[in-house]
Amino acid sequence: MKLAIGSDKSGFAVKEAVKAYLSGTEHEVDDLGTVDLEAVHPYYQVASEVAPRVQDGTYDRAILICGTGAGMSVVANKFKGVYAVACESLYAAKMARAINNANVLCLGGWIVGPEMAVELVKAFLATDWCQDLEPWRADNMHKFAAKVQEIEDGVYGA
Repeated sequence: MKLAIGSDKSGFAVKEAVKAYLSGTEHEVDDLGTVDLEAVHPYYQVASEVAPRVQDGTYDRAILICGTGAGMSVVANKFKGVYAVACESLYAAKMARAINNANVLCLGGWIVGPEMAVELVKAFLATDWCQDLEPWRADNMHKFAAKVQEIEDGVYGA
């Protein structure tokens, strides 16, 4: 899987831990900033550089880390087809994929430590859309996704 990762100053240490973990996996990972604490990029800049690359398919998924995860999520969700979710628990990270088909995981560097962040990333990357759902629920998720697509098309144009 091709992944982008990015953070602001508040998420930098967690990003570095997640990046170190990912370097030992089969995933291809590109760090889109902040790459050092001498040239810090604000959350809105990092998210607005990463999200379009998820939107256009350059990356399959992304991981964005700021202080709370909320700022990155707000900005990333401005891009059609980008579904960014701020998660603080393993259950939320798994269900963001299984139920919502999220393609961007947002984490809070002030909220989750490096070890928990790695576990959240593992859960997010190991879960497929509709994985482990009952057939009726998976069918509903597909119907709901079509409705979300209609909403997006109304907001952004087809």
